[in-house]
Amino acid sequence: MPASRFPPSPTSLSSAAEQDAAGGFARLWTTFMAARVFIALALLLLHLGLYLAGRAPPPLVLGSCVAYLAATIAVQAKARPRGPGSAFDALWLPTVGVDLCFFALLQLTPGTAAINYTPLLVLPVLMAAALGSRTLALGTAAMVALLLLGHAAWTVHADAWLNTADLPQAGLTGAGLLALALLTHQMAARLAREEVIARRNQVEAQVQALVNDLVVESLPDGVLVVDSTFMVRTANPAARVLLGSDQEVTPHFFSLHDDPAWEQLTAIARQTFADAPVDATDIVLHHDDRQSSRLRVRTQRTPSIDDSGVSLCVMFLQDLREMEARLRTEKLASMGRMSAAVAHEIRNPLAAISQANALLDEDLSQPAQRRLTAMVRQNAERLQHIVEDVLDVARAQGTGDATQWHAMALDDEVGVCCDEWRQQHAVGERMRVELHATGVHVQFAPAHLRRVLVNLLDNAARYASQRPGAIQVASYAVRHGPVMLMVWSDGAAMEPAVRRHLFEPFFSSESRSSGLGLFISRELCERHGATISHERTSRDQGGQLVEGNEFFIGLRRAHAGHSTV
Repeated sequence: MPASRFPPSPTSLSSAAEQDAAGGFARLWTTFMAARVFIALALLLLHLGLYLAGRAPPPLVLGSCVAYLAATIAVQAKARPRGPGSAFDALWLPTVGVDLCFFALLQLTPGTAAINYTPLLVLPVLMAAALGSRTLALGTAAMVALLLLGHAAWTVHADAWLNTADLPQAGLTGAGLLALALLTHQMAARLAREEVIARRNQVEAQVQALVNDLVVESLPDGVLVVDSTFMVRTANPAARVLLGSDQEVTPHFFSLHDDPAWEQLTAIARQTFADAPVDATDIVLHHDDRQSSRLRVRTQRTPSIDDSGVSLCVMFLQDLREMEARLRTEKLASMGRMSAAVAHEIRNPLAAISQANALLDEDLSQPAQRRLTAMVRQNAERLQHIVEDVLDVARAQGTGDATQWHAMALDDEVGVCCDEWRQQHAVGERMRVELHATGVHVQFAPAHLRRVLVNLLDNAARYASQRPGAIQVASYAVRHGPVMLMVWSDGAAMEPAVRRHLFEPFFSSESRSSGLGLFISRELCERHGATISHERTSRDQGGQLVEGNEFFIGLRRAHAGHSTV
């Protein structure tokens, strides 16, 4: 693709067409100049041949031939036309004027009457008509007509005026040259206009094709253009992703018969070519090396390209999983708003429960009963934190209140959280923790960091293998930069549709998941001025590099923290 993908303006289109027309004018100029040089060389050779044959022409004619050849070569090498639409006056004298003088000299010089040089006068008339204005063309033809009439009147004797045919012939020749000049100029002007229009239309067609390609390439839905032999002539990147076609392996043009998983698409194309376009049908493509694709296919048949009746089938492919995810997101978003309303209503009864439990605890003396009130208090506080988090997420508070941030020793908090999570899930050697930010403090609430870290560890455990080091947690501090916390697992690569919506609320690749974990993690990170992102990276596992999914958290340093590496 070109460096700039913006279509040119109408002014640039006109300029391009005019430049192309100027190029055509230059080619016409070059042709005429080459013809003049050829005629000059032919005349010189003709008179040299007459001289060698013993019929020596006058010295003036032979010298004029040499001078005319030199003049035509000089004009061809040095002169440059001004372009179409100009009056051609500046170059009339060294081109048309020189030709008229030279050809008239040959015609009028005594001793050359045996040769008729009249046909040569057509060249300057054609040159003036094709390269100059209409006035210049008609003026040149009129000069030639007067020259012919004058020569005929000069050569006719006074007693033979009534019987000679030279004067009528000269008059007819002059009239023909006038008509030739007028018609040639009109044809040249028309061809120049048509060339400009054709070039402008060609440029506009190229721009339109570029815009169409840009639109098709950027469409989120897949687009396939298939011919009657089931060859795919066009496939945008989204279509190749849905088909499981690798751009580096699959050629630009490929057939639907190349992969058995595409046979359903072949049947749909065959049905479309049988004058039965598919409005919308759902299919499943079973791939050998990746997860099956569920697609919704819609087709249209283009009109016949020419009289042969050849047409194309355009297929529009949509990822059903992404469509269902968007629909599910909309449904769960409304449920999320309802959950926020419910959480808001829970706060008052929860506060009453906490207060009643505190009053009850004051009247109890037995240890067993006090342990029960302590359990009620702890769980009520836990519910209170959950309610506040749900309300915070629902309100999507950006960075939160800076006064509520805490200076927290990152490695200490992460180490405690990882140990508790390791014991709770009994992962053993599957989990490896490498903390290299000792003594560095970050701005983050400990409870919120634990929630983010537990969410990431739960996701990692869900997709990681059972090998030692399948889950890895690491931290380090960048000099004069953020403090990084990474959670890596050797799970399979995520599909592009999943990666695009990774941190969106209520989006999940599994039906049993609510899709809120990563969204809440991102919201909590943003509230504390931190960032969270995902990349596909390689880590050492058992002495070899293994690819996996890694989540990066960039934490802000606390003001009391020290810059370390």
